[in-house]
Amino acid sequence: MRIWIDLGNSPHVPFFLALAPELERRGHEILWTARDYAQTVELARKAELPVEVFGTHGGKGILQKGLKYGGRVLELARWARGKRIDRLLSHNSHEPLAVARLLGIESVNLMDYEHHPMNHLSFRLASRNVVPVSFPDEFLRKFGALEKTKKFDGIKEDVYLAGFEPDPAFRDELAALGVGPENLLVVVRPHAAEALYHRGFVNEILDELLDRFAADPNVRIVLLPRKDYQGEELRRRHPQPNIVVPERVLDGANLLAAADFVFSGGGTMNREAAALGVPTATIFAGRPAALDEYLFREGRLLKIESSADLAKIKLTKKKGLNPRRGNDVRAQVLELILES
Repeated sequence: MRIWIDLGNSPHVPFFLALAPELERRGHEILWTARDYAQTVELARKAELPVEVFGTHGGKGILQKGLKYGGRVLELARWARGKRIDRLLSHNSHEPLAVARLLGIESVNLMDYEHHPMNHLSFRLASRNVVPVSFPDEFLRKFGALEKTKKFDGIKEDVYLAGFEPDPAFRDELAALGVGPENLLVVVRPHAAEALYHRGFVNEILDELLDRFAADPNVRIVLLPRKDYQGEELRRRHPQPNIVVPERVLDGANLLAAADFVFSGGGTMNREAAALGVPTATIFAGRPAALDEYLFREGRLLKIESSADLAKIKLTKKKGLNPRRGNDVRAQVLELILES
């Protein structure tokens, strides 16, 4: 088949990058597109993926989001027409799903967060949906997608992290950031302020967290803002010398594996760290996913909702990784997306 993969957000890059070699080994041809949002394009080009870039994120306003959505649909439709595409693979990238429906292309949509407002559209547009087993059936019914949804046993992060082994050479990257082996390394990812599921939320715990842990001179905080303006704003509010905002994209898996603790206001980085067995806490301000509840029960993810919760966190050097090793998840997902 000729398969179109769209990368709408930075977590899509490692996910589809892990699936691509087996798709190509089976004789399928892949066409890549990407949206210029967060570090998506930079990560794709670092991985030498031949992406064609269409569109940007719509920002916080509903009107602007709608205009950006319509504009990207038109751009992708012009690009896709006449390319004889057999199947689209999307991780809830909404615009290519609309294009696939318009052009009669079969589409497979993957998703793991049931509370995203656009699920009502993307799940209906897709020919088939693929979700983790923790995804509640009640939401699939609400999205009109129960009968055309398949489930896999695990989390999407298992697809690309199950066999991960840290690269010893990454120590040089850390040294360049001022992180030595004696330091406690804390990785912090702020929430996505522009996301629909964060509209109306203020994540007050982030500032308290940064100030609390930066007060320890042995701690090094690597802060990973989603957009340039977010990084500039956080630098202004937190000028402590042991809070570092990297100037270029780092290898995410190696950074998380090196961390002694990870705090994130999003979903993917929390689950990546949990999959690797790194102490992890969510400061996500939206409605928690059923998948996070699954990781809470496994003891791989903590929830921070207040100053009292934050005060319970005691930073220590971690003893090592405790990976989930969901080694069969990649094969499960491949079979589900390739089903005829």
